[in-house]
Amino acid sequence: MKILKQYFFKILSQTFFPIFFTLFAITSIIFLVKIASLTSIIQINFLELLELYSFSLPTILFYTIPISTFISVALTLAKLSSEYELIVITSFGLNPLKIVQLVLPFLLLVSIVVLMISLVFMPKAEYLRNSFLVKKKNEAQFNIKPSEYGQVFGKWLLYVNAQVGDRYKDIVLFTKEKDEDTFIISREAKLNNKDYALTLKLDDGKAIRITDTINQIDFEKMTINNNLKQSKNINNFNDLIGYWGDMFKNSSKLGDFIFHFLGSLLPLLSVVFMVSIGYYNPRYNKNRTTSVAIFLTFIYVLIIHRLSEPLGLNLLYFMPIGWVLLSLLYFRLRVKSYY
Repeated sequence: MKILKQYFFKILSQTFFPIFFTLFAITSIIFLVKIASLTSIIQINFLELLELYSFSLPTILFYTIPISTFISVALTLAKLSSEYELIVITSFGLNPLKIVQLVLPFLLLVSIVVLMISLVFMPKAEYLRNSFLVKKKNEAQFNIKPSEYGQVFGKWLLYVNAQVGDRYKDIVLFTKEKDEDTFIISREAKLNNKDYALTLKLDDGKAIRITDTINQIDFEKMTINNNLKQSKNINNFNDLIGYWGDMFKNSSKLGDFIFHFLGSLLPLLSVVFMVSIGYYNPRYNKNRTTSVAIFLTFIYVLIIHRLSEPLGLNLLYFMPIGWVLLSLLYFRLRVKSYY
């Protein structure tokens, strides 16, 4: 049994890693394209691009590890079947149920690892990503350039005539709200940046409000605050229970939790499916392992994606029970009656 286990996992490693790295590369390209689209909003260099990509790694692993495990285990069994090794092994008393027992600890370990990635590292990475984007957007607004049109400061359109050191000369701000236009003209201004809050301090200017009438005020000092919208507070995600604790008040977060939880259990819940589609007699059956494995994975992900938010916590027991029962039925019809 020990020798068989070593041999099986040797074949599994030869199947798993090519599938995993292929899926990892494809998914990484998709995320890199999404990151590249952010350059229309913020300016990032190559190192910052890599930093943003690193925040996507937990999500990439969450999707690639379970799918790679499902397909690779099924393909490993199919390879043994195609070379008649699995049939010989079965004839010596190692029936399909014992094969299930053989791979079950490995699939349990994979599910636990993916569960940690999805429930701990993914929210942490999302927090870091949001903080990074807030910082870059903050820097983008802080980088006001003289004699350029179309610059924005919060709700204000901003024009600066000149810059001397850290002070701006001849500032014009404009905003429009419904039937009201507001102009602010200032001789001099200074921009301060502290804790994601931009403050524009104006000196010696006029504020003009235009509605049905025109109102003007002259000022010596004026401060305009622009607190950028920050990402949701996760307290650096040190408090795991605190982060997920309010999911019952937030249907979207509850849906994310259910999707991540059930998505992590895909390898474990599908162990009977893996054995069922990997077992076949090459003399009488065609090898459809890859297509069936991809189809079952697609169906599983589609169900938990569509129903995680509508069904809520009910899906946490409906889905595992239903999926396992379906796999047992498939096993009974396809494998048990023959092996």
